[in-house]
This record gives sequence, structure tokens and C-alpha cells, in this order.
Amino acid sequence: MSDGSIRQLVLDRIRDIPDFPQAGVLFKDFTPLLADGDAFAAVTHDISGRYADQVDVVVGIEARGFILGAAVAHHLGSGFVPVRKSGKLPGPSLSEEYTLEYGSAVLEIHEGALRPGERALVVDDVLATGGTLAATCRLVERAGATVVGVDVVLELTALGGREKVGDRPLYAIAPL
Repeated sequence: MSDGSIRQLVLDRIRDIPDFPQAGVLFKDFTPLLADGDAFAAVTHDISGRYADQVDVVVGIEARGFILGAAVAHHLGSGFVPVRKSGKLPGPSLSEEYTLEYGSAVLEIHEGALRPGERALVVDDVLATGGTLAATCRLVERAGATVVGVDVVLELTALGGREKVGDRPLYAIAPL
């Protein structure tokens, strides 16, 4: 599928939810894309195609990044590591505080979930202000792995999140 076709497929299946999770935020709802088996398969195939033979592990960010990242990991034949919100992981974990468009939060990853030198692909649904993705990349790197790519379905370019991701390779299927 061409870049333009996959972009349009994504845009046709994302819906806007105004004032969620709080007034003034326009939430991009990813669930209609997940509900369409052909569209979901096309997106995971598109992402996987960029990283064949380059990734040891896929890192997915709670919660929609879990769904997408696990499917991509399966397609690549690699492992999957979840990044969770604070307090959700049992046992020792690394944590990283970050800011987002409507507040601040903490992300965590299990200690030992990544091995030094592993090549990690970070996957999420939307890049907005970049705080979540940047915090995840820092966690991956603190664990000793290398971020070989960051892949998102949507990028809200007006919010400038790409800058927070820094020099790490970043691809957005549908920049808006």
C-alpha cells in the first residue's frame, strides 16, 4: 500500500472526541481503526515493513501502544515490552516523569525488561506534545537498549512533539 493510501486509510478511521479527557482537548480516537481488521492489519504491516531485521524488541506505551506494539512485535517475530503508567508494574522498575498537553505523569518499565545493546522500536498511536514518547525513549536508553525507531500512527504537528523526540528516527503514518 502506498504512503498516501495508508495515510488516507488511517484518517478515514480516526474519530475526534472533543473535550476528552478534559475541556479544550481534542482526543484522536484510535479504536475505530482497531475495529476494522483490514485497516489494523494494513497499519501493522506498514510499520513492520520499515523495521524488518532491524529490531530485537518492540516497546509499546500504555494503553493503545500496547495493542499496536504487540501486533507489530508479532509480525516482526520480536519480543514486546510494555511501558506502563506509575504503580501498574509489580516488582522493581525504572520510572520517568514527563509532561503532556493536559498535565504531568510518570511512566515505568520493569528493570531487566530490556538488555543492553538490544535494538528497540518504540510504538504508539499519537504523537502530540512528545512528552510520553520522549520519556519512553529515555527509559529504553536508561535500560541500556538503543532506540532504532519511533513509529506513530498520527502526529499532531502543530503541537511540536517531534522536537522532544530529538534525533531519534521518527516516522508518522499520518501527520496532521
